[in-house]
Amino acid sequence: MLALPRRLAVALIIATAVACATNPATGRRQLSLVGEGQEAELGREAAEQVRTSIGLYPDDRLQSYVNGIGQRLAAVSERPKLDWSFQVVDDAAVNAFALPGGYIYVTRGLLAHVNSEGELAAVLGHEIGHVTARHSVSQMSKAQLASLGLGLGMILRPELASLGQVGEVGLGLLLLKYSRNDENQADELGLRYLTRGDYPAAEMPKVLQMLQRVGEAENAGRVPGWLSTHPSPADRVTRVNASLDKLGDAGSGSPRREAYLKQIDGIVFGPDPREGFFRSNVFYHPEMAFTIEFPRGFRGQNQKQSVGAISPNQDAVVVVSLTGRGSPEAASREFFAQQGVRMGRAWSGDIGGQDAVAHEFAAASGQTPVRGLAAFVERGGRVFQILGYSTSTGWSRYGSALSESITSFERLTDRRMLSVQPLRLKIVPTSPLTGDDDLTRRAPVDRDTLRLINGAGESTSRSGFVKTVVGDDFAAEIYREQRKASRQQ
Repeated sequence: MLALPRRLAVALIIATAVACATNPATGRRQLSLVGEGQEAELGREAAEQVRTSIGLYPDDRLQSYVNGIGQRLAAVSERPKLDWSFQVVDDAAVNAFALPGGYIYVTRGLLAHVNSEGELAAVLGHEIGHVTARHSVSQMSKAQLASLGLGLGMILRPELASLGQVGEVGLGLLLLKYSRNDENQADELGLRYLTRGDYPAAEMPKVLQMLQRVGEAENAGRVPGWLSTHPSPADRVTRVNASLDKLGDAGSGSPRREAYLKQIDGIVFGPDPREGFFRSNVFYHPEMAFTIEFPRGFRGQNQKQSVGAISPNQDAVVVVSLTGRGSPEAASREFFAQQGVRMGRAWSGDIGGQDAVAHEFAAASGQTPVRGLAAFVERGGRVFQILGYSTSTGWSRYGSALSESITSFERLTDRRMLSVQPLRLKIVPTSPLTGDDDLTRRAPVDRDTLRLINGAGESTSRSGFVKTVVGDDFAAEIYREQRKASRQQ
């Protein structure tokens, strides 16, 4: 390790001594080189990236409901004066995460699997715990210490940042992974806020058991993002149950199951085909009315801002994205104005029957030289950027397939594709016709899925109301194809 200059080392020792303080939520001494003002600014910047890259679920009533629950819990936390924000992101995954400064998110996929307001409060309480314990700030502080004296390289646009990350926007830098101790601590704090909010403490282990079932249903050891670095749900349930014994009847209010179910009635279930879907190696986007055929054997990935496919060896990729520019010429000028991107010979031809502005290019992804083709085409009032590139040494092997993929981009005209609508969650009163067998016969999803969203291990014929899924046969067919493909990846 390189030695730090003496004055810098002394300054660091002083800063560290000053920054170590007792956290009121945990009662423990904690290192932090990030002040509360800086934490809030980091959170605001990250929240904007979440909004543009993942997107918020377009339902103001549901957003207000979730925010109201979160604000109720945050008010009884040790940091009530933070500018807290609780929002639902438009993502089918079962997930929740917290950003610095009090920006907390749950996915619509998680809402579909939660069965009461109390269970949702348990999730939000856990994420509030990460913020009050300053887990993300603590991790950033440790990273700052580790990186002193190291320079930062040029950050290319997402399309060129890494051949192994198709269209990603770098949120991994923001959504820091926590240690097992952090997760256990967030569970303890979440339980504290849950009971202070007058929700039954028993809602917390129900959530953990649901997450365990979702992980098991994903096959091959895959787990939802909320569990990726967490202790095992079984261990967490044991720890939480031990805490429940100490709490007695604390938090003895209602779990508010029926009120919650009415709020999520009609929510989109599973991936939304309106935002694009794959069938084999062909991608269709009904909302933007385009289709593109990716090279066979490439693995596709559909993101909010882009769609792409990557080769099995992760050394070649095709990515389609919107440019936000008014013409193909303007988009091309912006692309080639990037530092380190060199324009090659012009490419002549049309894409989907329309003239395209296209050139070969060379750049670098980290230390790897990259060669590719950048095409820009206008369709439906939008200007699309289509990149096909590989390592320089792989261009002779992939160049032809990448070019063919780019030229396959065209208008989507199939009426069935254009009119497809997503599956939706439907809440119905229980009756003699809402047993497992009856619901399965009428729903476009299988029996296991229905049992999972209703609290697997229990019959779907619960008192009051029950969840089912509705939608046409084509939407169900796409859902099953997407689910099968995700399990195989």
